[in-house]
Amino acid sequence: MVDYLFGRGVSRALPKSGFRLTYSRRSGRVKMIHHEGKIFATVKPNGAMALSVYGATLLVKSSRFRANCVQVSNEVSDFVKGGRSVFNKFVVAAGKNVYPRSEVAVVDSSGRVLGVGIAVLSGIHMAQFKTGAAVKVRAGVRN
Repeated sequence: MVDYLFGRGVSRALPKSGFRLTYSRRSGRVKMIHHEGKIFATVKPNGAMALSVYGATLLVKSSRFRANCVQVSNEVSDFVKGGRSVFNKFVVAAGKNVYPRSEVAVVDSSGRVLGVGIAVLSGIHMAQFKTGAAVKVRAGVRN
């Protein structure tokens, strides 16, 4: 599932054990994925995964996952850590797998995860535009 959502080979960065699934009592579907007691991801009703900051931190070790990341300038890292949205003028680079409404990790210049969220624009347009939101951050490192 991870390779399908984030690109072939990304799942190799995951640990081989320690995962636990939480199921919904009502529908019986997978609701959350835990790794060693921490939330790795939440499974949306459509089957997509909403990564947690912890999950993105595990996946960012994979060079292939970087295609799903948005790199921002260091001057806004504190805002993103607090869960604030990223605007286009602060985007330094965006991966080729960043599409509107896709799950992305926001990283700083050294590759540390600052937050996770939903892309508003494609990665190509984030670098070209100077106004407007690029990523709606769902969770920052401090949340």
